[in-house]
Amino acid sequence: MRGLWFRMMLIRSPLLVLIATQLLFTTGDLIARAHMRHSPFSVSSFVNWWFLVYFLIRQVAMFGQLYVFSVLQIGKTMALFGATSIVVVNVLGVLLLGEVLSLQAYLAIGLVVLGFVLMSVSP
Repeated sequence: MRGLWFRMMLIRSPLLVLIATQLLFTTGDLIARAHMRHSPFSVSSFVNWWFLVYFLIRQVAMFGQLYVFSVLQIGKTMALFGATSIVVVNVLGVLLLGEVLSLQAYLAIGLVVLGFVLMSVSP
């Protein structure tokens, strides 16, 4: 019974929900980028299977975002979403797209990570 309680508390952790939500948003963005890159911006592009998947992923992410908004202050929430977004997008950019940034850009991302850590431990 104690293990179940721990798992439920872990699921309800605002930081874990925030990170999972951002991963979902980024997954949707990567799907959209992959398909919109080769399609015109027209109705026919949106009446397709990939758009339904994209839309459903973003709807699930929206519920996670709303949960985080309900338990954290708006300023802290938006700072954490912004920092998480920058880190997730850059990691996936390197791993999936082979994008390499300058040393200055990676130092800036390191500062964002530091900011995320400071925001996540602040009251």
